[in-house]
Amino acid sequence: MANNEKKLIAAVTGGGTGGHIYPAIAVAQALNADSEVEKVYYIGCPKNMEKDIAANEELEFIPVSISGMPRKPGFSIIKWLLELNKAIGDALIQLRKIKPDVILGTGGYVSGPVLIAAIILKIPFVIHDPDAHPGIVNRFMSPWAKTVSVAFEEAKNYINSKNVVVNGNPIRSNISSIEKEAALRELNLDINKKTLLVMGGSQGAKTINNAMMESVSALISEHNLQIIHQTGKKNYEEYMKQLSEKWPEFKENSSYIIKPYFDNMSVPLAAADLAVSRAGSLSISELNLSGLPSILIPYPYAAADHQKYNAKALVKAGASAYLEDKDCNRQSLTKIILEILNNDEKLTAMKKINIALAKPQATGNLTAIIKNIKN
Repeated sequence: MANNEKKLIAAVTGGGTGGHIYPAIAVAQALNADSEVEKVYYIGCPKNMEKDIAANEELEFIPVSISGMPRKPGFSIIKWLLELNKAIGDALIQLRKIKPDVILGTGGYVSGPVLIAAIILKIPFVIHDPDAHPGIVNRFMSPWAKTVSVAFEEAKNYINSKNVVVNGNPIRSNISSIEKEAALRELNLDINKKTLLVMGGSQGAKTINNAMMESVSALISEHNLQIIHQTGKKNYEEYMKQLSEKWPEFKENSSYIIKPYFDNMSVPLAAADLAVSRAGSLSISELNLSGLPSILIPYPYAAADHQKYNAKALVKAGASAYLEDKDCNRQSLTKIILEILNNDEKLTAMKKINIALAKPQATGNLTAIIKNIKN
């Protein structure tokens, strides 16, 4: 860049769930570290989790309030349309203030009014969708985007754009590589035992927790496994209470690590031989990058059932096994866990496929696309 050339001002927008927020955060981190970028703003809904996450990343947060669109017709739709109209007006005011050269939208309802305002103000924008079945906002806004980045090949079928790039999901810089043995030692686990990672996303998954409560004794005592279990913050106390009542010997067992949440998932991901997980897009991207085979149990109430689409894409590729939430019980979960962990050939094949599916350059590629967008 020439000394007299203007540095880039960028904004990222997306919110409501980690799948929309963390890709935006990953790109914002990369842009912030770029000498050709002057400033990066995060535009989100102040009532949602993106506000605190942006603050933790020391990103200037620009508030635009909007709630999710009602699913049923009626007066609530009229009320929401009025709310949307106000949100577009607020977004216009905010964009005129910060004057971004380019915007990245990663989905969630808040990105809708921001990108509509961008169209009105003729600010170019890029869309990234993290799921195999793109969300309604990204599908609607895609014709106006300069480029649409998607994480899954299958997502291209739902996007109306002449410029779609299969890019994978941008991953935050703190998801780093660590050797398996070093990760096991850091967690004080046995390097000679098979290790199961159980995670339901940052919020946890009650169905998975309930199945683990019934399975944990047999998996550790009879099948000689060790388990790393992320219960989710809201479920941790209840889970520990039930564990104390049902299996008090496992509350302080060296083969069973239980935490509400791991701030740095790279260590448990590296330590594990197999994961039991929800099928959120970011969880899948982290599993791919870690080369970790998985049993995916989609959250059945996810918007547009997008987790099922994500999981089916991984199963079709051979990277994961699949279990319906309604079938997630002690018997079925234990059966699949042991079928995979007792088959080293299958584990190795699944690991190779996950590595092949990983897109480690996703953050850099999307950052480059944003920097190269011209009006």
